[in-house]
Amino acid sequence: MERGFKYRIYPNESQRDQIARTLGCCRFVYNRALDVKKSAYAKTGKTVSWAELSRMLPAWKRDPETSWLAQADSMALQQSIRDLDRAYKNFFRRVREGGKPGFPKFKSRRHARQSYRTNGGKILDRNHIALPKLGNVRAKVSRPLQGRFMSVTVSLDAAGRYFATFLCTDVPSKDTTATDREVGIDLGVETLATLSDGTKIENPRHLKKYERKLAREQRRLSRRKGARRGEKPSGRYMKQRKRISRIHAKIADARTDVLHKVTTMLADENQVLCMEDLNAKGMMKNHHLAKAVTDASFGEFAQLLEYKCAERGRSLVKIGRFYPSSKTCSTCGHRLDALPLSVRSWDCPACGAHHDRDVNAARNILTEGKRILSNTEGTAGHTGTVAAITA
Repeated sequence: MERGFKYRIYPNESQRDQIARTLGCCRFVYNRALDVKKSAYAKTGKTVSWAELSRMLPAWKRDPETSWLAQADSMALQQSIRDLDRAYKNFFRRVREGGKPGFPKFKSRRHARQSYRTNGGKILDRNHIALPKLGNVRAKVSRPLQGRFMSVTVSLDAAGRYFATFLCTDVPSKDTTATDREVGIDLGVETLATLSDGTKIENPRHLKKYERKLAREQRRLSRRKGARRGEKPSGRYMKQRKRISRIHAKIADARTDVLHKVTTMLADENQVLCMEDLNAKGMMKNHHLAKAVTDASFGEFAQLLEYKCAERGRSLVKIGRFYPSSKTCSTCGHRLDALPLSVRSWDCPACGAHHDRDVNAARNILTEGKRILSNTEGTAGHTGTVAAITA
């Protein structure tokens, strides 16, 4: 399996200048290649292939007007053309599948996160890594690489932090002890996760902790020159914007840390894990829930749990999002016609069992997940999928 190993790096001034130069060159090559493809299609009805664009790159470097491209990492420039080719392929794939196409767009220097990918890179020790055109860069190497190295992505986030992410393949599975434990997981806003054994994992609500501070800093930003459309951003505006980005980065880091700890605990302790395949994007359209759903990060939770189950040899079963887990009695199977969100506990009219809404949902999710897992080949009409199952 493939896996990324992300490290914080601390480039010096000349290395930061080189990173900025490479980012600018990669952005220019991507945009110019996109312009070439669009112009060729408009004139001839045919596009330009990746191989043809790659052959144009040396000529762009020799051109006196764009000779500065030679200062950047050549592999990173080639990768920009590959990225554009992949963007086109993804566009046509989505068209064929009937999804939202999303035609490739020109890249902007104002984008919050900038990155480039290259094929060179090496970890020297716990405090240094080597990168093409940068040399030895100070870093915080928290763990060794595993598997076979493929590429490294150098990125700059909105808070001004630099990272190097090493992509490796053939990463060995974690050596975990087999267990017969099974768990159903019900994700929520008030409680981050409720388990089928009755355990409730509280939602830390990191965004809410910083809400007042964010509002104060954003009011200050609105008074800086550059806040109005058409105004050139002043130095104070850019400095204030970076201050806000640092707060957002702090919230995101704290949120991700909690999600990693919870998903690692669940993947380590259970052999079979069942959860709902929630439509996080759809839930975001509900303006009453959007902020809380963002803070809970259901999508990231599912993504982390999926790859951790795969590397540990666990089975993760995703239940269809329309499965009525909350309003079905986990004791006798009786289903209510309706159960408003405001009702947090209820008594089954058929068998009299008293249910906590979330615990009952988690138990039903586990039951349905086990049914799907036992019939992986599929029973006509089942709504779940086995997302990650390995021997």
